[in-house]
Amino acid sequence: MRPVILKCPSCQGNLTVSQLRCPNCEINIDGEFTLPALLRLSPAQMDFVEVFIKNRGIIREVERELGVSYPTVRARLDEVVGALGFQVRGDVRGDVRNDAEAESAAAAGAANRRAVLADLKAGRLTPEQALNALGEGRKK
Repeated sequence: MRPVILKCPSCQGNLTVSQLRCPNCEINIDGEFTLPALLRLSPAQMDFVEVFIKNRGIIREVERELGVSYPTVRARLDEVVGALGFQVRGDVRGDVRNDAEAESAAAAGAANRRAVLADLKAGRLTPEQALNALGEGRKK
């Protein structure tokens, strides 16, 4: 059996289901039927949902299987939640950033840490200066 086509190949408009057929008794039912919300997801969103369910919603496992970061998993999950018609809640920390911004900030932080550690190794910084630069200096 072929997969359901949801977009018109000519104009990319949404297709509707107008006939249902039972292969056992060969009855046909004509009308206009709505598709379940899950069938209205894009192929990429459906793939994500399958991986998410297979991993029982354990984000760490989803990250590992897809080879993406935590912010990417959260962004894809939020995208699916929105596509299903539910309200997407903001980040629990109140720091709502899009996926690209979050990954960029993480990369910049990692680059800064590497630079500080390289300076420490080269003797350009003392251990105390390195700790302060990394924001891990002792609080007095």
